[in-house]
Amino acid sequence: MSLNYKLYTVPEITSLQDMIIQSARKYGDKLALEDLTDTKISKVTFGELLDLILRFGTSLRKLEIPERTHIAVISENRVQWGLTYLTAAAFNYVIVPIDKNLSTNEILNIVHESDAEVIVHSEAFSELFMGSRSTLKRIRHYINMDLDEEREGTHSMTGMMSAAQPGSVSLLPKIKPEELFEIIFTSGSLGRAKGVMLSQGNIAENLMGMTAMIYIGPDDKFLSVLPVHHTYECTCGFLCPLYTGASVSYARSLKTVVEDLVRVKATVLLAVPLLYDKMFKRIYKAIQDDKVKSKIVPPLVKLSNAFEIVGWKSFKKKIFAEIHHKFGGSIRIFIAGGAAPDPKVAKGLREFGFTFVQGYGLTETSPISALNRLDMFKDDAAGLPLPRTEIKINNPDSDGIGEIYIRGKHVMLGYYKNESLTRESIVEGWFRTGDLGSFDKEGFLHINGRKKNVIIANNGKNVFPEEVEDVLNRSSFVKESLVYGERDTKHQEVIAVKIVIDGEAFIELAERQKVKITEELINSTISEVIKETNKQLASFKQIKKFYIRENEFEKTTTQKIKRYLVNN
Repeated sequence: MSLNYKLYTVPEITSLQDMIIQSARKYGDKLALEDLTDTKISKVTFGELLDLILRFGTSLRKLEIPERTHIAVISENRVQWGLTYLTAAAFNYVIVPIDKNLSTNEILNIVHESDAEVIVHSEAFSELFMGSRSTLKRIRHYINMDLDEEREGTHSMTGMMSAAQPGSVSLLPKIKPEELFEIIFTSGSLGRAKGVMLSQGNIAENLMGMTAMIYIGPDDKFLSVLPVHHTYECTCGFLCPLYTGASVSYARSLKTVVEDLVRVKATVLLAVPLLYDKMFKRIYKAIQDDKVKSKIVPPLVKLSNAFEIVGWKSFKKKIFAEIHHKFGGSIRIFIAGGAAPDPKVAKGLREFGFTFVQGYGLTETSPISALNRLDMFKDDAAGLPLPRTEIKINNPDSDGIGEIYIRGKHVMLGYYKNESLTRESIVEGWFRTGDLGSFDKEGFLHINGRKKNVIIANNGKNVFPEEVEDVLNRSSFVKESLVYGERDTKHQEVIAVKIVIDGEAFIELAERQKVKITEELINSTISEVIKETNKQLASFKQIKKFYIRENEFEKTTTQKIKRYLVNN
């Protein structure tokens, strides 16, 4: 399904190398990247970035590292991570970003599976790699971002660049945009490692598509909070600003996000829904706890909605200026990705004058395939298809729901060294996402959940766990939940849920009611939460059993629960 709507004019790029050169010429002295922590290279302009790329690439050539060599990179979010990635793009290497939060076994397994011959890393991983050199026999060079000079066979990244002569763009190799550029492992477990292969052409296509849908320009300032190795943050929060002349500031930590938004006066924040949920709950709680605000804010919201309808778009920002100033006062767009946000949170933030949009994509699609626009959006939809992107619903049921298939120049080359999985996943150019969804009459894509997570109710209807979880998680007493199908004594599948309670909410309850927090209090409170949740669900979707879980669920980088690890 493809739609026609007005698009922004964006620069044509054929590769990331092309993007780097174009941006350096256009935005030379403008800030490109900065670390809000103290690092070896804490701030670079677009011109300085290109100079460092040329120096680092020249120094890699001096080490006799030939083109197409696989280079792994692992570190915290920082300027030097981006510099490594872009140098690989400019000098025709293959980059392998690794999640810094993986276990030692998983990191070593990805290095092994990816055929990397060079590792660029921060000091935090020095000990790991020093102790694993006998295991990683293929690795020819270790490069440390934090060393001042070479030590015990490990090169200093800054030392290499300092020793290199200034390079020239004319000496850069010719890039074939359709060739393998990046291998992203969506799992690092032994026997489960799955490497997605993307080309520079894939990513360039996605950059052009997303910025044609949402305007991003040189006046924008991004605050980066998500791990940059992940495709969502890498393409949307790192490459997109560089492509459009915006800047990226790397937050000190998740705990300092609000302070860092204020510090850099960020205009764009990319985050996962969990972060926005917490933000909204804090705003709402602060209002509810204030006797005056709790009475005047609801009428003000209604009044501002009326003014917005008649065209006074800035009215909300004026009357809710205090809330906006807490986030720096410059926020232009909140963008959610990695998972579906709660439509009530999106609506709630918008009612306070924040612009909130979401998109949909997967690592295999570089990643964005659908996106809501600032002037054309639905809070309960994943968005509209990107230009030159085809999305169809395969074998839809009576409700129009079926597996989402995607075709376009941004679809991956395949899975690394796994031809059978590639053939299974890409059929006649269509990528089979494994997600179930549907289109509405206006052409917006709606996501119901993962195909493999579906529960078949007794009446034969499909129950999507994610939909039930979205309703349940709105309760202040529920920190997170996982819905699944469980066999009862009659061997029928019923809807069950495992819940991690929110400790703060129960402490407040206990203080308010002047009671002790007991197992009985927890169970009775959660029972009421389940009852309220079930009132909002069709009978076949209603929760029949619940279990309280002490520990939080293990999650992915984008804060999705690893369902396969939970013993149902």
